[in-house]
Amino acid sequence: MRKAFVAGNWKMNTDSHTGVALAKAVASGSSQVAGHSVTVAVCPPFVYLQSVAAAVSASHVAVGAQDLYFEPKGAFTGEISPSMLKDIGCTYVLCGHSERRHVIGETDELICKKVSAAISGGLLPILCVGELLEERDASQTEAVVSRQLKNGLAGLSVEKVSAATIAYEPVWAIGTGRTATRQQAQEVHDFVRKLLQQMYGDELAEEIRILYGGSVKPGNSAELMAEPDIDGLLVGGASLKADDFLAIIDSAA
Repeated sequence: MRKAFVAGNWKMNTDSHTGVALAKAVASGSSQVAGHSVTVAVCPPFVYLQSVAAAVSASHVAVGAQDLYFEPKGAFTGEISPSMLKDIGCTYVLCGHSERRHVIGETDELICKKVSAAISGGLLPILCVGELLEERDASQTEAVVSRQLKNGLAGLSVEKVSAATIAYEPVWAIGTGRTATRQQAQEVHDFVRKLLQQMYGDELAEEIRILYGGSVKPGNSAELMAEPDIDGLLVGGASLKADDFLAIIDSAA
C-alpha cells in the first residue's frame, strides 16, 4: 500500500518571517496525520531552508529543496550541492520542475544528472514530468512524458530509482486555474506506472509514488486522490496558505 504524499512547492515566495510562520502552522495543523497516514513535505526557497527545517524539526513534516546541482563541490557559482542540502536538514529535492525546464532551459540530460546526484547524495528526488498545452493538443502527452521519464532516469538501477518519486504536472495546468480532470490525470498516471513496469518490473512500479501537480486546491484534491494511481499531490500556490494546504493534506490522509 503506497502512503499518500503531499508536497508544497513554495517557488519564489515567502520571506524569513512568513516562511517560518507557514512551516510552523503546517507542522502544527498536520500533527495527527503527517508521518502516519500521509507523508508531508514543504519546499521553500534555498535561503529559507535552514530556518524552515529548524521550525519543523520536532514534527513529521519533511523539508525539500526546489533544485540542486549535480557536482559535490567546486567552482560553480550560485549552485547548491546535495551534501549542502543534507547538511541543513533536507530530505527531498525537486528535479526537473516544469519551470526549470521551460523558463530556465534545463534539458532531460541535465535533469538526469541531478536525479542521480540527489540519490547518490542521500536525498530523495521528486522527478517532475509533463507536457505543454500545444503538446497535449497535438496528442503528444504520452510521447513527451515517456521521453522525460526515460531520459530523467537513464542509467539508474532499480535500487536507485526506488528512492525517487515521480510527479506528473501538465504544464498547461500550473498556475493557470485550469486543472486536468481526474480522468485526464489518472490516464497519465496509469501510463507512467505501466511505463515504469516495463522499465523496472512489477515490484518497483507497484511501490513507487506518482504525484499530481497542477492548480491543486482544497476543492479538487479529494477527487484527484480518489483515483487509483494518484498517490499524492505536488501543490503550488495553495501550499502558501496554511489552511488550504492543511485541507489538502487532510483530503489525502
